[in-house]
Amino acid sequence: MKWGDLRQSSNVIDKRGVAAGGGGIAVLLLIVAGWLCGFDPTPLLDNLGQGSQSEQPPTASNSSGQPVDQNRQFVGAVMGSTEDFWAQALPQQARVRYQAPKLVLFTGQVSSACGRAGAATGPFYCPGDYNLYLDFAFFQELKNEFKAPGDFAQAYVIAHEVGHHVQNLLGTMDKVQRAGSDNRLSVGLELQADCYAGMWANYAQKKGLVEPGDAEEAIRAAQAVGDDIIQRRTQGYVIPDSFTHGSAQQRMQWFSKGMQSGDIRQCEAFR
Repeated sequence: MKWGDLRQSSNVIDKRGVAAGGGGIAVLLLIVAGWLCGFDPTPLLDNLGQGSQSEQPPTASNSSGQPVDQNRQFVGAVMGSTEDFWAQALPQQARVRYQAPKLVLFTGQVSSACGRAGAATGPFYCPGDYNLYLDFAFFQELKNEFKAPGDFAQAYVIAHEVGHHVQNLLGTMDKVQRAGSDNRLSVGLELQADCYAGMWANYAQKKGLVEPGDAEEAIRAAQAVGDDIIQRRTQGYVIPDSFTHGSAQQRMQWFSKGMQSGDIRQCEAFR
């Protein structure tokens, strides 16, 4: 994927290395302890200052001479691209103004309006705070465990979670939640988010961002996280009635449908 020249989104919040629910408080306590015990707390104050700047958009160069954080740059570029696409497509195709979500980067655990989650949860979207949450460890898992490497596969993951945000703006998530526990509706929600991710991929292709093999990377990633693939890998057998995200075939088909059409009307996965 040709992402190097894309603008960086300002909606990336970097909480990596910050303990969920109180990292800043812990640092302050250590500083107070330093003053009381007679050691210089300046290094801790420097760390606290760096933490307070973590919500700023990344820069292309690093004045301190440290290597550029490629992961951070990548997700900032992908988020910026999704913002540009949906800011144009949502008003045109659904007559709804797009409000960009924030992407929260974390390591290990994070607190959200939907509760506390760990890295094992995988990337997720919380409709309560309009935020996406991502631990970069999932990208390694996608490559090593799910056998779906590549930057466009990673971009698909982000675009899928942005797809859930679009569903939230359109009221789709609220309708599904009010309908109660229903695996069929849950699957429809995930397949539609895959289709919305495909719509963004259609835009990326038209912008010349898609390189040979990129589409196959995304399709392979969509297949790899199918319920049937995951169940077979983790428990050795498949229970279709328990699916919550859709089969590998379904996820591939709905992503492909969005990428081929770029049309939100083609993403009605609840029919």
